[in-house]
Amino acid sequence: MDHSMMDMGNSTCKMEMLWNWNVVDSCFLASSWHITNNAMFAASCVGAAFLVVALEFLRRVGHEYDAYLLRQFQRQLRVQQAALVNAIPANCCDGLPSTLGTQYAAFRASGLQQLVRAIIHGVTLSLAYIVMLLIMYYNGYIFISVILGAILGKFLCDWMVVRIPYGYEGEKDVRRGSVGAAGPTGCCA
Repeated sequence: MDHSMMDMGNSTCKMEMLWNWNVVDSCFLASSWHITNNAMFAASCVGAAFLVVALEFLRRVGHEYDAYLLRQFQRQLRVQQAALVNAIPANCCDGLPSTLGTQYAAFRASGLQQLVRAIIHGVTLSLAYIVMLLIMYYNGYIFISVILGAILGKFLCDWMVVRIPYGYEGEKDVRRGSVGAAGPTGCCA
């Protein structure tokens, strides 16, 4: 039994599970995505590339949303710290903060924030699986389109930002700080 052809009424769909360079009569994901001419195939290649660009964009959106939530929490923490410092009398507790050691504040996303994070993740994962299924047709042109889409998506959506401390900040020598590359949000190493 030949599994490389599928009868589609009047025409056949070429669906091979081996590396191929098929153009006309290729099918992707569903019988309705049946390529009948070169223009349809070119549009499919461009569409595959844009799917990967959209995937990179959604990854960026997820990182940016997480960074936004972190900045929001840090602002809340600074307000609370300022209120705490202002509440302590001036003549009280000299040296107290240094005796407390390192303290940590816990942050938990609200239900709505976590729902938004989950939706972004779900859409990103769904798009990644669609791209994976396209790759599994082993069509060389689609594969090249996905690679070009990944390059374009990385170029457009993931600029590298590096923060390098230099100079002096009062008595603190900033040159001893660590140097690291920022993540896609530009905020985290």
